[in-house]
Amino acid sequence: MRTIKYLFIILITALTLGSCRKIVQLSAVPHIEFTSFTVFDTLDILGNSIKGGRLKFYFEDGDGDLGLEEPTGNQTDSTNMFFTLFRKTGGNMVPAPDNDPLKPSSYRIPYMERLGQNKILKGTISVTFLYTFYKPGDSNIIRYDFFIKDRADNKSNTVSTCEIPLSVNGLYEN
Repeated sequence: MRTIKYLFIILITALTLGSCRKIVQLSAVPHIEFTSFTVFDTLDILGNSIKGGRLKFYFEDGDGDLGLEEPTGNQTDSTNMFFTLFRKTGGNMVPAPDNDPLKPSSYRIPYMERLGQNKILKGTISVTFLYTFYKPGDSNIIRYDFFIKDRADNKSNTVSTCEIPLSVNGLYEN
């Protein structure tokens, strides 16, 4: 009986000490990692066949201030995800001009907030592109460099997608 009592005390002590974990801390500056890009055929709102793309990336933000609320009134800064488009020309990836029809505008990551003591945000974000002006035969191998900003205006690292052939549907990963 005494042995069972000691085993019980040791078990309770081990469980108590094991549950006291230190809270993981991450930088207040967001961190992102490219996951994948999928090219697919789809329809626009008028029923026309177009190309689509879906970018997926992983993010971490140590202080949980990622995303923007819906713009109101005269609010001017309503984007927090920024892209640079590159096209393969002569075997090299070169930045596309600002008037390139495939160049995406900036995007707004919706407001996120984590309640409680641990404010860390981690997850995957998916962004869909519709290429309404894509023409087969264009220089159709592209790449994106992108970064995000949090509400404190901390800029994440800049990451690149792999080379993406828009003419071939499929999943592209590093």
